[in-house]
Amino acid sequence: MFGRFLTATIWGIAADRIGRKPVILFSVFSVVVFNTLFGLSVTYWMAIATRFLMGALNGLLGPIKAYSIEVCRPEHEALALSLVSTSWAIGLIIGPALGGYLALPAEKYPNIFSPDSFFGRFPYFLPCLCTSVFAAVVLIGCLWMPETLHKHKASENGKQSVEAVEAHLIDPQEKVEESASVDTKKSLFKNWPLMSSIIVYCIFSYHDMAYTEVFSLWAESDKKYGGLGLSSEDVGQTLGITGGSLLVYQMFIYPRINKVLGPIKCCQIAAALCIPILFAYPYMTYLSGPALSVILTIASVLKNDIAATIITSIFILQNNAVSQDQRGAANGLAMTAMSLFKAVAPAGAGIVFSWAQTRQHTFFLPGDHMVFFLLNMIELLGLVL
Repeated sequence: MFGRFLTATIWGIAADRIGRKPVILFSVFSVVVFNTLFGLSVTYWMAIATRFLMGALNGLLGPIKAYSIEVCRPEHEALALSLVSTSWAIGLIIGPALGGYLALPAEKYPNIFSPDSFFGRFPYFLPCLCTSVFAAVVLIGCLWMPETLHKHKASENGKQSVEAVEAHLIDPQEKVEESASVDTKKSLFKNWPLMSSIIVYCIFSYHDMAYTEVFSLWAESDKKYGGLGLSSEDVGQTLGITGGSLLVYQMFIYPRINKVLGPIKCCQIAAALCIPILFAYPYMTYLSGPALSVILTIASVLKNDIAATIITSIFILQNNAVSQDQRGAANGLAMTAMSLFKAVAPAGAGIVFSWAQTRQHTFFLPGDHMVFFLLNMIELLGLVL
């Protein structure tokens, strides 16, 4: 995330200059290379370096949002952007599930993988290899993607003719400023609809990353510490079901909701619904057996569907706030800001979670009650903004 924070805006500008497709191809290629190297890390700093480079050299998310808007008709924008946020959300869910099943294969599957084998020496290479192979297949498929940067110019002809008439009413000094691209139309930082959506995007992204960090820690920690006492396989199964539900929700349900309510109402209602769901999480410790698995899965599905609703709606707001020639840079700027928040979220959530374990018997919000209370405060801040 810190690597992406440093380069996301640059990649967005590059996508506006040279096209979406070259940036997308290079980004997917960087995933293949550095994700493989991450699985082969022999030192902590090699692991850190490969993750940093994978973020810095991966400018995918900004251009792909611009691409999804440009490759379809306006009435399908919600569906297109929901697929982008769905793939990201499913990755956040399937990834940990994949790691839970495939990491340490020599310990989990000794009949297949010998402790002296290559996978025994590199116990985290197998899930990384699966991801890299998938990315390599995607890279080959991207070769047939059409470029979209040159499209959607015809719809701007009417706008340009109006601007030509308005040009006669503009002061000569303002014309000089316009040609120098320093007027508010060309400055992303003076575009308040864009900047306000980026601010809200950062808040909700921080919340989602913190929740993702806390969820697995809380679900796998012992019940005497306020957790659920589940195995990594149980958590992986819950996350896998959640990923499947996200795909169905984003493809068939969210576009209809957005068509009726619009992106801002979708954000507001979803954020309001998230608060009581998170409030109920600590009380799941009183459940056990199948009842716990069912309730946890339902809560996880609802929480992640709500998060996807918010993020997709913000994507729509961001991409409709700028013209096509600024869309790559605008998404890159959003990625830069979001990546900084997501870079600090896991550490912040981990620190709060560890601190909460030391106050299991306090009167006010004991243990994990404090963790989910703070998550709700962040969600409330996003709702207010």
